Amino acid sequence: MARYEDLPYRTCVGVMLINRDGLVFIGRRAGGIEHVDDTHVWQMPQGGVDPGEDTWEAAKRELYEETSVRSLERLGEVPDWLTYDIPRTVAGRAWKGRYRGQRQKWYAVRFTGKDSEINVANPGGGGHKAEFVTWRWEPMKNLPGLIIPFKRPVYERVVQEFATLSDD
Repeated sequence: MARYEDLPYRTCVGVMLINRDGLVFIGRRAGGIEHVDDTHVWQMPQGGVDPGEDTWEAAKRELYEETSVRSLERLGEVPDWLTYDIPRTVAGRAWKGRYRGQRQKWYAVRFTGKDSEINVANPGGGGHKAEFVTWRWEPMKNLPGLIIPFKRPVYERVVQEFATLSDD
């Protein structure tokens, strides 16, 4: 097995889905070996980029595969790739031990549909295990406090980048 320091980052995208009231979609994770407690199990939609896939297309695909949402308007993009390392204690079990963390391209989108479009129990795309067991709209400023601690710096940066898109 490769040394932790030598492992690459998994290329991913993340989506901040903002409703008309300026609140952000956040889903309660269905599970994961990295969970440390019951408070820090919430996150925004995110997922891997397929080889050769454009990151914006990947973001729309991942959002659909995790929430069934297709009604959206692109609002912004974090210009940099943001990275986080997973704890060494779980690195050998997460992603089959192939990655030390993720490098993510983040997008902000306005949700233009109705809440009834959101379906985390049976999300779109078929054949994917549900990522979330429930969801809610949350003030943007609260997001860093709900995410698993090792992802918090990424969420703080995403909130900073997109703060003007919310009223809170």
